[in-house]
Amino acid sequence: MQVFDRHKSYKIGDALFKGIAYFFALSVIVLMALIFIVLLKESWLSIKTFGFKFLYSTAWDPVSGDFGALPAIFGTIVSSLIAIIIALPISLGIAIFLTEMAPKWLKGPIGTAIELLASIPSIIYGMWGLFILAPLLSEYVEPYIIDYLGFIPIFRGAPMGIGMLPAAFILAIMIIPFISSVARDIFRMVPPILKESGYGVGATKWEVISKVVIPYTKSGIIGAVILGLGRALGETMAVTFLIGNSHDISIALLDPATSISATLANEFTEAVEDIYLSSLIELGLILFVITFIVLGLAKILINRFSYTGRR
Repeated sequence: MQVFDRHKSYKIGDALFKGIAYFFALSVIVLMALIFIVLLKESWLSIKTFGFKFLYSTAWDPVSGDFGALPAIFGTIVSSLIAIIIALPISLGIAIFLTEMAPKWLKGPIGTAIELLASIPSIIYGMWGLFILAPLLSEYVEPYIIDYLGFIPIFRGAPMGIGMLPAAFILAIMIIPFISSVARDIFRMVPPILKESGYGVGATKWEVISKVVIPYTKSGIIGAVILGLGRALGETMAVTFLIGNSHDISIALLDPATSISATLANEFTEAVEDIYLSSLIELGLILFVITFIVLGLAKILINRFSYTGRR
């Protein structure tokens, strides 16, 4: 009888635990759905007024009540992609150095420094970028870019230290700790026997890294890149300090631009008209959808590469 009661209590406990776990898991989906519904509701006036034109219009005139999201979307995507292009090789280099080359006495300090960089608030990055990075770029880097690469349209402009490229630089600095930390942990998961087999057949360190470590961890690397891209897409204060906050689309990376998050940070408190506020909220809805699409594509890529690796 006691055994039966104990078994019954165990079943009740398991059912209770399962129900709580399901509740917490479903609450994440419910929370995302509620965020989407609120954004959709509050931006409905803008959606009804401008329709799909809002997505491809370059107008942003609060006085006349004419708004378009294309400059902000363009700045958000381009600055994030440039940041990933800059940050990815540096991050992988740091991770490879820490897992494959660094002496033991050096791994700890560098690893700690990377984690500390990840914990610095974005507004600190923005202030540092405005007072330190921007003057350095405008005085020493951008003039040389204009002189030697100015024949390429994307490198034309004035050396102001404020614009799309400086914003991408600060974003790259911010996401390097995230990508390198995840990549370092992934590289540590490579079975030692695989690397030892490579060395055993005469492979060099570079050959082991390029033909064993990176192919084995490619799905994890994609996940790390998407983590960094998600951080870059939604970054606000650092980008606001450096991007220039101009609602003009220019292919020149040295020219001022804007992003969705920078527009929201700069103008949300000034939006006194309903259509103005609704347009800003629709920008937030667009950023939510962009992030959701990016994460969905990332999941597809990770699953595809994981399946290819198993085969």
